Amino acid sequence: MDRENGNDAPGAAPDRRRPGHFLAICVLPLLGLAVLVAVGLTLLRLHPIPPEHLPFGRLDLTRPIGLATGFQLARLRADPSMCRGVLDMSALEIRPIPSRRSGPFCGLLNAVELQRSTVPYSAPVRVTCPMAAALYLWEREVVGPAAERHLGSKLAGIDHLGTYSCRRIGGGPAGRPSEHATANAIDVAGFRLEDGRRITLAGDWSDGAEPERAFLREIRAGACDLFRVVLGPDYNAAHRDHFHLDMGAFRACR
Repeated sequence: MDRENGNDAPGAAPDRRRPGHFLAICVLPLLGLAVLVAVGLTLLRLHPIPPEHLPFGRLDLTRPIGLATGFQLARLRADPSMCRGVLDMSALEIRPIPSRRSGPFCGLLNAVELQRSTVPYSAPVRVTCPMAAALYLWEREVVGPAAERHLGSKLAGIDHLGTYSCRRIGGGPAGRPSEHATANAIDVAGFRLEDGRRITLAGDWSDGAEPERAFLREIRAGACDLFRVVLGPDYNAAHRDHFHLDMGAFRACR
Protein backbone atom coordinates (compact mmCIF):
# COMPACT_ATOMS: atom_id res chain seq x y z
CA MET A 1 0.00 0.00 0.00
CA ASP A 2 1.17 3.53 -0.67
CA ARG A 3 0.82 6.68 1.44
CA GLU A 4 -2.18 7.96 -0.60
CA ASN A 5 -4.27 5.14 0.88
CA GLY A 6 -3.24 6.15 4.38
CA ASN A 7 -0.72 3.33 4.96
CA ASP A 8 2.99 3.58 5.26
CA ALA A 9 5.09 1.87 2.68
CA PRO A 10 6.80 -1.31 3.87
CA GLY A 11 9.94 -0.61 5.75
CA ALA A 12 9.29 3.13 6.32
CA ALA A 13 10.80 4.54 9.51
CA PRO A 14 8.43 6.08 12.12
CA ASP A 15 8.26 9.92 12.30
CA ARG A 16 10.12 10.91 15.41
CA ARG A 17 10.63 14.70 15.96
CA ARG A 18 13.91 15.67 17.51
CA PRO A 19 13.82 17.35 21.00
CA GLY A 20 15.56 20.41 19.58
CA HIS A 21 12.71 20.94 17.11
CA PHE A 22 10.13 21.04 19.95
CA LEU A 23 12.35 23.47 21.89
CA ALA A 24 12.58 25.85 18.96
CA ILE A 25 8.81 25.87 18.32
CA CYS A 26 7.44 26.11 21.86
CA VAL A 27 10.04 27.22 24.38
CA LEU A 28 12.07 29.90 22.61
CA PRO A 29 9.07 32.19 21.84
CA LEU A 30 8.04 31.99 25.49
CA LEU A 31 11.54 32.94 26.57
CA GLY A 32 11.47 35.87 24.17
CA LEU A 33 8.14 37.05 25.58
CA ALA A 34 9.47 36.79 29.13
CA VAL A 35 12.46 38.94 28.19
CA LEU A 36 10.19 41.58 26.64
CA VAL A 37 7.99 41.66 29.77
CA ALA A 38 11.03 42.01 32.00
CA VAL A 39 12.40 44.87 29.90
CA GLY A 40 8.98 46.59 29.91
CA LEU A 41 8.65 46.36 33.69
CA THR A 42 12.17 47.73 34.12
CA LEU A 43 11.40 50.69 31.87
CA LEU A 44 8.18 51.40 33.78
CA ARG A 45 10.12 51.48 37.03
CA LEU A 46 12.71 53.80 35.54
CA HIS A 47 10.18 55.96 33.64
CA PRO A 48 6.72 55.61 35.23
CA ILE A 49 3.76 56.65 33.09
CA PRO A 50 2.53 60.12 34.13
CA PRO A 51 -0.91 59.97 35.81
CA GLU A 52 -2.52 62.18 33.15
CA HIS A 53 -1.93 59.38 30.63
CA LEU A 54 -3.58 56.64 32.73
CA PRO A 55 -7.35 56.30 32.06
CA PHE A 56 -8.14 54.93 35.50
CA GLY A 57 -5.68 57.11 37.37
CA ARG A 58 -6.93 59.83 39.69
CA LEU A 59 -7.32 63.23 38.05
CA ASP A 60 -4.80 65.76 39.32
CA LEU A 61 -5.59 69.35 38.37
CA THR A 62 -2.02 70.41 39.08
CA ARG A 63 -0.80 68.24 36.18
CA PRO A 64 -0.80 69.15 32.47
CA ILE A 65 -3.43 67.78 30.10
CA GLY A 66 -2.59 64.23 29.04
CA LEU A 67 -3.91 61.45 26.84
CA ALA A 68 -6.39 60.34 29.53
CA THR A 69 -7.41 63.69 31.05
CA GLY A 70 -10.72 63.85 29.16
CA PHE A 71 -11.62 60.34 30.31
CA GLN A 72 -10.64 61.15 33.90
CA LEU A 73 -12.85 64.23 33.82
CA ALA A 74 -15.79 62.22 32.49
CA ARG A 75 -15.40 59.72 35.34
CA LEU A 76 -16.04 62.51 37.86
CA ARG A 77 -19.68 62.69 36.76
CA ALA A 78 -20.43 59.40 38.51
CA ASP A 79 -18.47 60.10 41.71
CA PRO A 80 -19.30 63.42 43.44
CA SER A 81 -17.05 62.74 46.43
CA MET A 82 -14.05 62.00 44.21
CA CYS A 83 -14.78 65.15 42.20
CA ARG A 84 -14.91 67.31 45.31
CA GLY A 85 -11.63 65.80 46.47
CA VAL A 86 -10.02 66.65 43.12
CA LEU A 87 -11.10 70.30 43.46
CA ASP A 88 -9.93 70.46 47.07
CA MET A 89 -6.42 69.36 46.03
CA SER A 90 -6.14 72.13 43.42
CA ALA A 91 -5.59 75.90 43.58
CA LEU A 92 -9.21 76.43 42.51
CA GLU A 93 -11.34 78.02 45.25
CA ILE A 94 -15.00 76.98 45.28
CA ARG A 95 -18.12 77.20 47.42
CA PRO A 96 -20.33 74.09 47.49
CA ILE A 97 -23.95 74.75 46.55
CA PRO A 98 -26.61 72.70 48.37
CA SER A 99 -28.34 70.33 45.95
CA ARG A 100 -31.93 71.17 45.09
CA ARG A 101 -34.51 70.20 42.49
CA SER A 102 -36.51 72.78 40.54
CA GLY A 103 -39.00 70.80 38.50
CA PRO A 104 -38.99 67.46 36.72
CA PHE A 105 -35.58 67.90 35.07
CA CYS A 106 -34.07 71.07 36.54
CA GLY A 107 -31.97 71.78 39.58
CA LEU A 108 -28.50 72.15 41.01
CA LEU A 109 -26.90 68.78 41.78
CA ASN A 110 -23.27 68.36 42.82
CA ALA A 111 -22.77 72.03 41.97
CA VAL A 112 -20.21 74.58 43.12
CA GLU A 113 -19.64 78.29 42.71
CA LEU A 114 -16.21 79.41 41.55
CA GLN A 115 -14.74 81.81 44.11
CA ARG A 116 -11.29 82.10 42.58
CA SER A 117 -9.84 80.56 39.42
CA THR A 118 -6.92 81.46 37.16
CA VAL A 119 -8.80 84.54 35.90
CA PRO A 120 -12.08 86.25 36.88
CA TYR A 121 -15.35 85.75 34.99
CA SER A 122 -17.77 88.46 33.94
CA ALA A 123 -20.51 87.01 36.18
CA PRO A 124 -20.75 84.36 38.91
CA VAL A 125 -20.04 80.83 37.69
CA ARG A 126 -22.24 78.17 39.28
CA VAL A 127 -21.67 74.81 37.61
CA THR A 128 -21.42 71.12 38.38
CA CYS A 129 -18.21 69.89 39.97
CA PRO A 130 -16.93 68.19 36.78
CA MET A 131 -17.59 71.39 34.82
CA ALA A 132 -15.55 73.38 37.34
CA ALA A 133 -12.63 70.97 36.98
CA ALA A 134 -12.73 71.09 33.18
CA LEU A 135 -13.02 74.89 33.11
CA TYR A 136 -10.01 75.27 35.39
CA LEU A 137 -7.83 73.08 33.14
CA TRP A 138 -9.10 74.82 30.00
CA GLU A 139 -8.29 78.29 31.36
CA ARG A 140 -4.82 77.34 32.57
CA GLU A 141 -3.61 74.85 29.98
CA VAL A 142 -5.40 75.99 26.81
CA VAL A 143 -6.80 79.54 26.83
CA GLY A 144 -4.01 81.29 28.73
CA PRO A 145 -1.11 79.85 26.70
CA ALA A 146 -2.98 80.36 23.41
CA ALA A 147 -3.58 84.04 24.24
CA GLU A 148 0.12 84.65 24.80
CA ARG A 149 1.13 82.66 21.74
CA HIS A 150 -1.30 84.19 19.23
CA LEU A 151 -2.11 87.59 20.73
CA GLY A 152 1.03 88.49 22.67
CA SER A 153 -0.83 89.29 25.88
CA LYS A 154 -1.83 87.41 28.99
CA LEU A 155 -5.44 86.40 29.62
CA ALA A 156 -7.17 88.73 32.09
CA GLY A 157 -10.77 87.49 32.16
CA ILE A 158 -13.51 85.42 30.54
CA ASP A 159 -16.98 86.66 29.59
CA HIS A 160 -19.87 84.22 29.70
CA LEU A 161 -23.60 84.34 28.95
CA GLY A 162 -24.78 81.97 31.66
CA THR A 163 -24.64 78.52 33.21
CA TYR A 164 -27.89 77.46 34.88
CA SER A 165 -31.14 77.80 32.92
CA CYS A 166 -34.18 75.59 33.47
CA ARG A 167 -35.08 74.80 29.86
CA ARG A 168 -34.98 72.25 27.09
CA ILE A 169 -32.56 72.30 24.17
CA GLY A 170 -33.52 75.18 21.90
CA GLY A 171 -35.77 76.67 24.55
CA GLY A 172 -38.95 75.06 23.21
CA PRO A 173 -41.69 73.14 25.06
CA ALA A 174 -40.54 69.73 23.80
CA GLY A 175 -37.28 67.91 23.36
CA ARG A 176 -34.41 66.76 25.50
CA PRO A 177 -33.52 68.82 28.59
CA SER A 178 -30.57 71.12 28.13
CA GLU A 179 -27.41 70.54 30.16
CA HIS A 180 -27.96 74.11 31.34
CA ALA A 181 -31.00 72.78 33.25
CA THR A 182 -28.61 71.25 35.80
CA ALA A 183 -25.79 73.83 35.55
CA ASN A 184 -23.74 71.27 33.64
CA ALA A 185 -22.85 73.78 30.89
CA ILE A 186 -21.54 77.26 30.28
CA ASP A 187 -21.78 79.60 27.29
CA VAL A 188 -18.51 81.49 26.82
CA ALA A 189 -18.75 84.64 24.68
CA GLY A 190 -15.41 86.43 24.92
CA PHE A 191 -11.98 86.90 26.46
CA ARG A 192 -10.32 89.94 27.99
CA LEU A 193 -6.56 90.48 27.73
CA GLU A 194 -4.18 92.32 30.02
CA ASP A 195 -3.42 94.85 27.27
CA GLY A 196 -7.08 95.92 27.23
CA ARG A 197 -8.25 94.06 24.12
CA ARG A 198 -11.43 91.98 24.12
CA ILE A 199 -11.77 89.00 21.78
CA THR A 200 -15.33 87.87 21.07
CA LEU A 201 -16.92 85.00 19.19
CA ALA A 202 -19.41 87.38 17.58
CA GLY A 203 -16.80 89.79 16.28
CA ASP A 204 -13.66 87.73 15.73
CA TRP A 205 -14.57 84.15 14.79
CA SER A 206 -15.17 85.04 11.12
CA ASP A 207 -14.25 88.72 10.80
CA GLY A 208 -11.29 89.06 13.13
CA ALA A 209 -7.65 89.33 12.14
CA GLU A 210 -5.67 86.13 11.64
CA PRO A 211 -4.23 86.02 15.22
CA GLU A 212 -7.69 86.41 16.77
CA ARG A 213 -9.20 83.74 14.53
CA ALA A 214 -6.31 81.36 15.17
CA PHE A 215 -6.66 81.92 18.93
CA LEU A 216 -10.37 81.11 18.94
CA ARG A 217 -9.93 77.99 16.84
CA GLU A 218 -7.10 76.68 18.99
CA ILE A 219 -9.02 77.08 22.24
CA ARG A 220 -12.09 75.44 20.63
CA ALA A 221 -9.93 72.44 19.67
CA GLY A 222 -8.45 72.33 23.17
CA ALA A 223 -11.91 72.42 24.71
CA CYS A 224 -12.86 69.31 22.75
CA ASP A 225 -10.16 67.38 24.63
CA LEU A 226 -11.73 68.25 27.99
CA PHE A 227 -15.47 68.81 27.68
CA ARG A 228 -17.98 66.26 26.43
CA VAL A 229 -19.74 68.71 24.10
CA VAL A 230 -18.30 71.81 22.44
CA LEU A 231 -20.53 73.81 20.08
CA GLY A 232 -19.55 77.06 18.39
CA PRO A 233 -20.29 79.33 15.43
CA ASP A 234 -19.64 76.55 12.92
CA TYR A 235 -22.45 74.48 14.45
CA ASN A 236 -25.45 76.74 13.82
CA ALA A 237 -26.66 80.34 14.00
CA ALA A 238 -27.79 79.93 17.61
CA HIS A 239 -24.12 79.54 18.61
CA ARG A 240 -22.74 82.33 16.43
CA ASP A 241 -21.66 84.39 19.47
CA HIS A 242 -20.47 81.80 22.00
CA PHE A 243 -18.93 78.44 22.76
CA HIS A 244 -21.32 76.03 24.47
CA LEU A 245 -19.30 73.75 26.76
CA ASP A 246 -20.84 70.93 28.76
CA MET A 247 -20.04 67.69 30.60
CA GLY A 248 -23.15 65.71 29.65
CA ALA A 249 -23.44 62.12 28.52
CA PHE A 250 -23.16 62.83 24.79
CA ARG A 251 -20.05 63.61 22.76
CA ALA A 252 -19.75 66.33 20.11
CA CYS A 253 -17.14 68.79 18.87
CA ARG A 254 -18.61 71.21 16.34
